[in-house]
Amino acid sequence: MKVKNLMDEPTHLNQLAVWHHQEWTHLNPGQTLEERKEKMRLYLGPELLPSTFIGKVDEELVGSAAIVECDMDSHPELSPWLASVFVADSFRQQGYGGRLVKHIMSEAKAAGIEKLYLFTPSQAKFYASLGWKVHSEERYRGENVTVMEVSLHK
Repeated sequence: MKVKNLMDEPTHLNQLAVWHHQEWTHLNPGQTLEERKEKMRLYLGPELLPSTFIGKVDEELVGSAAIVECDMDSHPELSPWLASVFVADSFRQQGYGGRLVKHIMSEAKAAGIEKLYLFTPSQAKFYASLGWKVHSEERYRGENVTVMEVSLHK
């Protein structure tokens, strides 16, 4: 799998927006697909925060992972966040998600970031296998989620 910044291949933004919208609409009630696309366009700048990285296999889009200032409005004190980790159904369980997460971790570490956060409703074991630790368990937008963190400078 090749990992690239979405900024370098923005034609994939529409497909990612559709996937993300289908996967996480329940966590963003009221947000339209067009609003999601507009927000994602903000990730196409030269800065690391925010940015989205995509994975491709033989020019086929596999998935994405992003790094953002804040992904939970209930925790503005925590920053930055790993967000939007998504792998298309036909590519799941093949290690691509882990590679995308590790890529974000590597980019963050290279930028001098010492700690990343994420939240997940159902994938805490997956992230724990990549070195993430539980920060808290709580209710967010009507769903039980696990907030996790990883130290990048050990």
